[in-house]
Amino acid sequence: MCHMKCNNEENKSILTRRNFIKGATGGTLLGASLFSHTSRTKASSNARSTMLEGPASRYVPKIKAAFVRRKEEYGMRWPGAVYDGEAAIRHYHQQIEIAGKKYGVNMNIRQIPLYSLEETERWVTEAKAENPDGLFFVVLDRQEHSWPSAFKVLESNIPTVVFSPVGTAFTTNTTHADAMNKGFICSTDDFTQAESGIKMLKAGAKLRETKVVVLRGKERKNAEIKHFGTKLIYVPAKSFLDEYNKTPITAEIRQMAENYVKNAKQMTGSTMQDVLNGIKSYLVAKNIIEREGADAITMDCLGALGKTKVSLPCIAWSRLNDEGVPAACEADLTAVTTHCLVQYLFDRPGYQQDPVPDTSKRSLIGAHCSCPTRLNGFSEAPEPYYLTFHHGKRDAVPKTIWKVGQRVTVIDVVFNQTDGNRRNFAHRFPIDKEDKRPEMIISSGEVIENISVPPSGGCVVSVNIKLDGIDDPSDVLAYPGFHQLFFYGDYKRELQDYCRLFNIRPLVI
Repeated sequence: MCHMKCNNEENKSILTRRNFIKGATGGTLLGASLFSHTSRTKASSNARSTMLEGPASRYVPKIKAAFVRRKEEYGMRWPGAVYDGEAAIRHYHQQIEIAGKKYGVNMNIRQIPLYSLEETERWVTEAKAENPDGLFFVVLDRQEHSWPSAFKVLESNIPTVVFSPVGTAFTTNTTHADAMNKGFICSTDDFTQAESGIKMLKAGAKLRETKVVVLRGKERKNAEIKHFGTKLIYVPAKSFLDEYNKTPITAEIRQMAENYVKNAKQMTGSTMQDVLNGIKSYLVAKNIIEREGADAITMDCLGALGKTKVSLPCIAWSRLNDEGVPAACEADLTAVTTHCLVQYLFDRPGYQQDPVPDTSKRSLIGAHCSCPTRLNGFSEAPEPYYLTFHHGKRDAVPKTIWKVGQRVTVIDVVFNQTDGNRRNFAHRFPIDKEDKRPEMIISSGEVIENISVPPSGGCVVSVNIKLDGIDDPSDVLAYPGFHQLFFYGDYKRELQDYCRLFNIRPLVI
């Protein structure tokens, strides 16, 4: 089994290479709120932000915040004379500042509440000119211009979080806001839900700023993923092969490989040379990311390397994702987008997999060969793993053991309604040609087993998930999407909220 001591030794070997990536670090943590139950030291968060070279790691999101209420006393009208509006402003102002510092977000908070609809309109006009990454609007009144002001802010087309503490809204107020289908409405005294909205705004900004290396084809070009704004740098796939062939097996590579073998529960099938080759692929990928000034990577691995003796990047991708660097297999743009989103929102890696139906258990098996080990979070101890070969009986692959009984989430970002297997669920989610929004497939469930491969066939990491509320065999035989990500924790509600905030159509299975 892997122990923290072993992984500390492993991390030391990573730090020696050009100070690029620190092991076991990730994005800013939400602490005790909805998104994370882990903790990360200030030092490790700073280390990640300075060691990564890409624009997303350097970008500081900007959020504009304001309060709205009547200028006069509340009196008999809600929230009533019992509600101390001045104390509420001081309290929530402080909470917003704390959240901004926690996440490394620049919070521009208006000091004086908006006392009229005209003031709100001017504030919205200013916001459009400043082009912040999001708006955070605190409703401290149920009367007069307060909710009409919230509607004006939601209509700005800037991603908006509306926080309405108890006493400042009836359902007659929030019904219209809900029908607008814009923004994230938090009608609650629980500020952690509103705080999670700040994390979402940050994640959306980072996703827009993210630069992804796409190792595919022969042409070098730039592109952008519509709606999300993620930047793509296409680099000829041969670049990886060329760099791999000229990279020697160094003492650093040997040390990292030895740590991998030492930390594994067992090594079967693969050899030490296979592990050395896998670590070399990791360093090659890391060098390319650094050279391109990128944040993430995906590669047509089978197309570029499948017919060669060069190690497929299974260990490389597993390790990069463990370190908070999104890495997707098979040049899959939806998968790398989903990797980024999971890491930015939940501070843990996701597992990209090929979906396999299990009709006996009415469950979904996720099979692939590049599973990360830090499934509990970047700052948490890794899950135990074996070292074995790829399903093609080559290379070295970490076979991560998932905790049986662990709650998990399934997610797949779909760019348009005609993408692949999304059409399988057209009977439940009819295709609307007028709706141009991207979609997000979302499920939650529980790990029921780690399938042994061999004797079963397929990829060596094959984890079986019993999805909530699914008992019809058609629901697993025709589960939509491909290369969906599995990740630890039940975050179905949070992903639905994110979809509301960023105008994505949720397909909750």
